[in-house]
Amino acid sequence: PPATASPPPGPDMALRRLLLMAAALAAAAAPAAAFYLPGLAPVNFCEAGKEKPECKSGIELFVNRLDSVESVLPYEYTAFDFCQAEGKKRPSENLGQVLFGERIEPSPYRFTFNKKETCKSVCTKTYDTTKAEDKQKLDFLKKSMLLNYQHHWIVDNMPVTWCYDVEDGQRFCNPGFPIGCYITEDGRPKDACVINSEFHEKDTFYIFNHVDIKIYYHVVENEALGARLVAAKLEPKSYKHTHPDSPDCSGVPMDISNKASGEVKIAYTYSVTFHEEKNIRWASRWDYILESMPHTHIQWFSIMNSLVIVLFLSGMVAMIMLRTLHKDIARYNQMDSTEDAQEEFGWKLVHGDIFRPPRKGMLLSVFLGSGTQILIMTFVTLFFACLGFLSPANRGALMTCAVVLWVLLGTPAGYVAARFYKSFGGEKWKTNVLLTSFLCPGIVFADFFIMNLILWGEGSSAAIPFGTLVAILALWFCISVPLTFIGAYFGFKKNAIEHPVRTNQIPRQIPEQSFYTKPLPGIIMGGILPFGCIFIQLFFILNSIWSHQMYYMFGFLFLVFIILVITCSEATILLCYFHLCAEDYHWQWRSFLTSGFTAVYFLIYAIHYFFSKLQITGTASTILYFGYTMIMVLIFFLFTG
Repeated sequence: PPATASPPPGPDMALRRLLLMAAALAAAAAPAAAFYLPGLAPVNFCEAGKEKPECKSGIELFVNRLDSVESVLPYEYTAFDFCQAEGKKRPSENLGQVLFGERIEPSPYRFTFNKKETCKSVCTKTYDTTKAEDKQKLDFLKKSMLLNYQHHWIVDNMPVTWCYDVEDGQRFCNPGFPIGCYITEDGRPKDACVINSEFHEKDTFYIFNHVDIKIYYHVVENEALGARLVAAKLEPKSYKHTHPDSPDCSGVPMDISNKASGEVKIAYTYSVTFHEEKNIRWASRWDYILESMPHTHIQWFSIMNSLVIVLFLSGMVAMIMLRTLHKDIARYNQMDSTEDAQEEFGWKLVHGDIFRPPRKGMLLSVFLGSGTQILIMTFVTLFFACLGFLSPANRGALMTCAVVLWVLLGTPAGYVAARFYKSFGGEKWKTNVLLTSFLCPGIVFADFFIMNLILWGEGSSAAIPFGTLVAILALWFCISVPLTFIGAYFGFKKNAIEHPVRTNQIPRQIPEQSFYTKPLPGIIMGGILPFGCIFIQLFFILNSIWSHQMYYMFGFLFLVFIILVITCSEATILLCYFHLCAEDYHWQWRSFLTSGFTAVYFLIYAIHYFFSKLQITGTASTILYFGYTMIMVLIFFLFTG
């Protein structure tokens, strides 16, 4: 097995059930087929000659983009010189799939339900290395085998998986399989070359040009309906077919020497068998993939760890609020005589300065507006994901949902920014609205656009087509911006937030601060606790983005999200109380930056992850990794702040 796959532990059944809760409910209410989520209704298959309108015999295999753990650049299937499907039209993709670079295309592999095929030829590709065009195609194949690019095939909206044994007798099911593998010049097998002892020629590539596909089906209790597919697994093999026209799938593996010249012939073949599986229901057919995903048991540890932090902070906040503040207020209320009143102390001293508008109030109000937009978007997206609406079976739904929500939430952003800006005594309301609409989204879009240019230059499938870019700009300018203006209009129309005390004419002098109450140490300390809550989840999220593992633990993520919100608020309240007691009344920016600093720890963690966990090579991939990380860091900064 590839060295990156770690042994998967026992799954956490309860949480994985969340993923397919909706599908399972629907299966229980079998007659009420209308309850199925869009795009998740089961398809019934029956043998050739027995087709009915609700039951078909042809099974189509679709191919997704190819990606690699060693490179951030995915390529679509047509970029490689594999067998192509002639004249079939591509399935349409949603916004989320396009943004994530998924490109699903029809393939030349076609099966008939329950009809066994053995060693069926698909096509033969011939390369003449003396011709520049052929040599370029072959070099691209070699380079992709060297970087361990993986195929991702789809049958009936299920990934076709390659399952193999890892240590501890566990089975790991990878939703992709490699194009081929390489034996180095000193005879060391790289990646998947370890699966076969016949791969031993030095400085040679072995291409997996044959697949043995096993399709598992479950006969529906109501016999009239036919069968439903519950799993598709394959074994990649390599054969040098001596007679490509009548292949027999035996003999030596298909090797391509790195120094090969002359003519190279690669014949692609497949075998398919069908097996009845009585124990797996259609509704739980994703389980075997998710069960083999590593590290589910760490999750509970991480949740407990976060909860302990939250309890600790809540205790501190409650103690300060109840005991200290109560004592302070009681003490202030006892002061009848005037002599006592002159000896004020602690936070009571700054009451005349506490609502003095902050420096750079415009920028702070804009950040608060954008942060509100992101906070609500994250909450709603995760809430839907918890209910199973955005499961991996519903491809691209998560990203589509997030983008659409972000666009529609322009109104709260404009409203919050306007309310705060007005309470800071700001006059330039036009500038405020324009900055709220364009500053943070503009930075994200500019970064995104530069990344897209690099992807486009590299010919990757993750490059977003020009039409989609125009559509995103249209969503932003024609829906998000007008909504922000509407929100700002209502925000400015309302009276400014009333302050309970008058602000003094002359600002008070701030006494010399101790090391702990100076702004920078306070801000740096403030980010540690929220980051402590999320860093284990962060590992899984980064894995799902960069190591192409499926992320399905939305129940956990929603819990962690709630815990993060509470921790950020409580840590900020605590530190705010401490520096008000030290008579420092510049609290607005400090409270935003205290929890916002969590994003800096996120950035440090992402850099650590890049060097310790990823094997990314190449300048373009490195720039892309950090470019996309900066977008995530900015969004996270606004959200936590």
